[in-house]
Amino acid sequence: MIRFRARTGLALALLLTTAGARSALAQSLPDLVTTDTLRVCGDPGNMPFSERKEDGFENRIAAIIAEELKVKVRYYWLTQGPGFVRNTLGTGLCDVIMGSASGGELVQHTNPYYRSAYTLVTRKGELDGVTRLDDPRLKGKAIGVIGGTPPVNRMGELGLVSTMKAYAPYQLDPARKHQTIAAEVIADLAEKRIDAAILWGPAAGWLAKQSGVPMVVVPLLEEPDRPPLTFRIALGVRMEENDWKRTLNTILRKRRTDIETVLRDFDVPLLEEEGNKLLEPTKP
Repeated sequence: MIRFRARTGLALALLLTTAGARSALAQSLPDLVTTDTLRVCGDPGNMPFSERKEDGFENRIAAIIAEELKVKVRYYWLTQGPGFVRNTLGTGLCDVIMGSASGGELVQHTNPYYRSAYTLVTRKGELDGVTRLDDPRLKGKAIGVIGGTPPVNRMGELGLVSTMKAYAPYQLDPARKHQTIAAEVIADLAEKRIDAAILWGPAAGWLAKQSGVPMVVVPLLEEPDRPPLTFRIALGVRMEENDWKRTLNTILRKRRTDIETVLRDFDVPLLEEEGNKLLEPTKP
C-alpha cells in the first residue's frame, strides 16, 4: 500500500473522499471504528505484504496490533486497484489500511512504523557492486520497472528509458500467472528476460529470495532527493478519527521491536528515520 503495487509496493494516495468534501458537521461525527474487532482493509493476494492465508508481513503486524487491543482480526478483502480505499475504508467496512505511504492528503496517517527504499535487483555475479543508477554498467541494459513508480523519472534523467521494460502497474486478470506485478518482474529476471529490476524494497527482498535464483538486492541510497526513492510507511485511518490514530500510535511505539523483527524476517530493507543509512538491528 506504498503499496506501489508491485502491486508494490505503494497506494501512495489513499482515497477516502474528494479532498475538502467533508462538511464541518461530518468532522464532529463519532468514530466508525468497531471496538470488539480489528477490521483491516486487506488485499487477498499481495505477497509479501498480505494474503488471504494471513501470512504476509502486514498480516503479522495487524496480529500484533490486535493482540495489544485484545481483540481478533477480521479482514475485508479487496484486490488493490483504483477505488480500493473508497470501497473499503471510505465505506466503513474496515477501520485501518496497513502499509500506507506517509504524506498523502486524503486520509489520516499514524506515525510511520518503518522507512524503506526502492532497490536495484540483479542476478548474483552479473552486476555486483552497482549501487547507483548512473553507473555506466547499466547503460543499454534491459531494466524492469513498474510504470508510474518514482524510479521511472530517475531513469529518464539518466537515459535508461530506451532499453527499460515497463510493466503495467495493475494486473487484474484473474487468470494471471503471477500474484503481483513485482512477482512477474522478478520471474522475468530469474529467467533472464531482463538484466535487472528496480522495485520497492519491501517487495523485492522477499520475492528475490523466493525466486530460486541467487540475486543481489541493493537499496538505492545514493540517488538525488528528487524524485524521492525512499518513503515512510504508516497506517491509514479515516480523517476525523483522531482517537483511533492515537491508540494505534501508542501500539506502534510499544511494539516497535516486535514490528521490526517481522519486517526483517521478510527481508524488508529498513532505513534510519533521517538520512539514507540502513537501520542497525535493535538490540534486545
